[in-house]
Amino acid sequence: MPGISGSGAVTRSTLRQQIADALRDEVLAGRLQPGQEFTVKEIAEQYGVSATPVREALVDLSAQGLLDADQHRGFRVHQYSVDDFRGMVEARTLVADGMFRALTDGGPARFRPDEPPVATALAGVRRRGEEAQRAALAGDLTVLIGYDLRFWRELGSVFGNPYLTDFLHRIRVQMWVCVVQQLRRLPDLRGRLWAEHTGLVDALSRRDTDAARAIVASYHTHALALVERMSAE
Repeated sequence: MPGISGSGAVTRSTLRQQIADALRDEVLAGRLQPGQEFTVKEIAEQYGVSATPVREALVDLSAQGLLDADQHRGFRVHQYSVDDFRGMVEARTLVADGMFRALTDGGPARFRPDEPPVATALAGVRRRGEEAQRAALAGDLTVLIGYDLRFWRELGSVFGNPYLTDFLHRIRVQMWVCVVQQLRRLPDLRGRLWAEHTGLVDALSRRDTDAARAIVASYHTHALALVERMSAE
């Protein structure tokens, strides 16, 4: 794993976040695998930092559902099941439906696609979607995950609710962690990954909630079918 170097200007909380982000990326890259165990000391030595920010970072990742803490053996990467993924899909569907229903009912007040700030933000989200689509069509999982996470985080931010944004981002990370190991075992991912990001942005820009709901439903159907098929192989 790449090391994290710091300076006197780097606060402990910043280092804590850097370590948490780096470890999350290691899980998403498949270099830390489900069930793999490690200790605070091992991670601290690997990154060349003190134990305190490492312990804090690992506790943060445990709270996010990515690690399991064992009082006597340290930490291990959480191992998700197909049922876990179904639960994530259900939770995400309920939240998305609530978002779209709010648009239909005239809210949230901060979401106005015709206003310049919102239109500019949506244009940025669409660019992330374009990059995600290109990566998906090329079967480049590493690039896809990076742009996909940015896409959903920035899309959530457009609605102006930070709690909604954080929830969607957290569950999106968990969904990727759930499937990334199996996906990386497939020899060729071209044509097998969902790539309708820009269609969703376009539907929301038109305030076409029926189309947006259908696009999100198509993603969930596609993702769940893929996960169930891989788990059965």
